[in-house]
Amino acid sequence: MKIVISPAKSLDYDTALPTSKYSQPQFLEQAKKLNAVLKKKKPKALSRLMSISDKLADLNWERNQQFSLPFTVDNARPAVYAFNGDVYQGLDAYTISEDKLGRLQDTLRILSGLYGVLKPLDLIQPYRLEMGTQLKVGRKKNLYEFWKKQLTDYLNNELAEDELFVNLASNEYFSAVDDKNLKVPVIAPVFKDWKNDKLKVISFFAKKARGSMVRYILDTGAETLDDIKNFDYDGYLYSEEHTVKKNEPVFIR
Repeated sequence: MKIVISPAKSLDYDTALPTSKYSQPQFLEQAKKLNAVLKKKKPKALSRLMSISDKLADLNWERNQQFSLPFTVDNARPAVYAFNGDVYQGLDAYTISEDKLGRLQDTLRILSGLYGVLKPLDLIQPYRLEMGTQLKVGRKKNLYEFWKKQLTDYLNNELAEDELFVNLASNEYFSAVDDKNLKVPVIAPVFKDWKNDKLKVISFFAKKARGSMVRYILDTGAETLDDIKNFDYDGYLYSEEHTVKKNEPVFIR
């Protein structure tokens, strides 16, 4: 099984790491190329490009200037511990036991505007570059054009012919993958909550549930779609009644 998730804008470079294990990103040369473009942009330009405050623009200008290879444990941090958003609260990587890190590293991939795709233990330096950012790179008019073929080829190279591929990333990030040219079908779970007598996808809850689904797969050793349908973390249960497409199982609470 392979699972993809989105990164997070909020980062944690302070909490003590639960492991000394790490790996290096696949697309460091591409990240270096993107950083070279970002490095030339002044804080005001970053603020406009990313629709962020002057304070955040100053912070990310500084991050762009400090980006440097090689990545080491002194200047970088494993991605799964560096990202700190809703998905990662659901995953709760800090409590994953050392003996399960191998399966996490083999199974989970994190899509990224700067790094393309990351394994959980890949070292990353602090950055902000959402996949939807309209950043022109050479002849590529945006990050989707820059990454799409590379990410699709990478995933196809990793996937076995009959392997389950689970998309728990946002549309913004999964749009960087050419899913029509993936060699396996995509399973895309949907999480809905009852609110005012209606079932809705509530962004905060859905993000956290995506992380919880990754944790469930890791905890239970799930391998099949039927295994995934048994997901019951955080009060969610599979609903056959509300599932319209078999590759988009709906979980409700």
